[in-house]
Amino acid sequence: GEKPSGTSEVHQRKEVCHWPCRCPPVPACTPGVSLVKDGCGCCKVCAKQSGETCNEADICDPHKGLYCDYSEDEPRYETGVCAYLVAVGCELNGVYYLNGQTFQPNPLYKCLCVSGAIGCTPVFAPRLAASPCSRVTGRKKPRQSICGLGQHKQLQSTNYRLMSAYRSLPLVLKKNCLVQATPWTPCSRTCGIGISSRVTNENRKCEMKKEKRLCFIQPCLTNILKTIKIPKGKTCQPTFQLPTAEKLVFSGCSTTQSYRLTFCGVCLDKRCCIPNKSKMITVQFECPSEGFFMWKMMWITSCVCQRICSAPGDIFSELKVV
Repeated sequence: GEKPSGTSEVHQRKEVCHWPCRCPPVPACTPGVSLVKDGCGCCKVCAKQSGETCNEADICDPHKGLYCDYSEDEPRYETGVCAYLVAVGCELNGVYYLNGQTFQPNPLYKCLCVSGAIGCTPVFAPRLAASPCSRVTGRKKPRQSICGLGQHKQLQSTNYRLMSAYRSLPLVLKKNCLVQATPWTPCSRTCGIGISSRVTNENRKCEMKKEKRLCFIQPCLTNILKTIKIPKGKTCQPTFQLPTAEKLVFSGCSTTQSYRLTFCGVCLDKRCCIPNKSKMITVQFECPSEGFFMWKMMWITSCVCQRICSAPGDIFSELKVV
C-alpha cells in the first residue's frame, strides 16, 4: 500500500462548560460593562471587553458589537480576543466616529459608537468635600473616618447612580417584555420638519432598537412675531397655530392630508418655548412618481417657556453636575 504523504493532527478543544450549572454570586460589573449570561447558558457574568481574551464560556460584550476572534489561535481555535464587528459609524455634532471608537465630547461623559448608536457613561469625578472620607490634619475627631485610595475608588463606582444620566425608568410588562425607553432627543431643527430619536425595546422581539420620529416645533417664518400675538401684559405666548391647515413637506414629498398643527411660541425676553406634552401620530407622504411612505410624528399638545435653552441635537443639554 501507499504511505500517506503527511500526518494530520487532531486538536482536542478544552471543555469550558460544565453541567449541571454551579454559579458563583452575581458580580457587580463596572459602569459600561454588560452583565450577561455566559456562553454555557448558566451564570451571569461581566462581559469581556475589547482586547480581552474570550472563549465559548467567557463571551464578548454583545451590546457593544463585540465578537470573539479566534483567528490567532490556529489550529485549535480555543481562545480568542474580543474585537469589534465591521459596522456603520456614528455622527455627533458634525463629527464622524468609527464603529467601536471611544470619544469624549463632553467633560462629564465618555461615549462609545456601536453600529450607528451612541452610548455614554459618566466620567467619575467625586467631590472630596462631599465625601464621607476626609483628610484630617491634627487631632482625629471621634467616629471620623480617613479613606485611602481604595475607598475613594469604591465611592466612585457608586456615585454614578446619583448623576442625571442614570435613570431608573419605570418598567411595563407587555407580552412577556419589560418595556424600556430612553427619552426622546431634542428635535434636530428649531424650525421646519426635523427628526428626534430614542432607544426602546417596545417591539415584537423585545430588542433594543433605535426609533425615529418627525418633529415640527415651529414653521420657518421670516418674522414670527408678526404671526404670533403675545397677550397684553405678557412676555410669552407658549403655543400658536397657523390660520389654515396645510400639507407637510418632507424630502420632496407631501402628506396626503392637510394638518393644522400646534407649534411652540416665542418670548420677548430670553426664554425659549419647548414641547411639554405631545402624542404620536402616523402621517403618510406621497412622492411624485415614487409611491408612498409612512412616518411617525410628534403631535404637540402644549409647550412650556423656560430659561434653559439648548441647541438642537445637543444630547448633553439636560445633564447637570452633581
